[in-house]
Amino acid sequence: MNVLMIILAVIGGAVLSIQAAINGKLGSQVGVFRSAFLTFSLGALISALLIFFFEPKYDLTLLDVPKWQLLGALCGVPYIVIMVLAVQRIGAAVATVAVIFGQLAMSMLIDNFGWLGNEAIHFSATRLGAVVCLGIALYFIYSSNKTDAEKDGASQASSEA
Repeated sequence: MNVLMIILAVIGGAVLSIQAAINGKLGSQVGVFRSAFLTFSLGALISALLIFFFEPKYDLTLLDVPKWQLLGALCGVPYIVIMVLAVQRIGAAVATVAVIFGQLAMSMLIDNFGWLGNEAIHFSATRLGAVVCLGIALYFIYSSNKTDAEKDGASQASSEA
């Protein structure tokens, strides 16, 4: 079951990258906030249908849970807006790896300290190695973007001359 959850998480990550690339293009044509609005509007509609047809009954409602737990819903807004902006300027790969780097770093803090009601999973050298490797990957992917842009600029300048 854990392997299935990992596979589903990888698929979810792939879908987020596709969404970022599409929303980046859409945002450049119709505006960042319109693109974000469309994402959340369609997401709300689909979520409502899924709740109506598939959600089992729970003892608590959204009005009954501790109010701080509702703040998680706000975290999606900056993510979507930032990705729409970032993909246009730095590309889907760099933006996605940067997001994953931020997710990994924060999730390790959450795990280590048991924040937000989660069970504590203590920091280790292996986890530090994962963050360092991802940071190195981010550096190389970003550097290759700059190198490619410099090559494109040089080839444009030589073809104009």
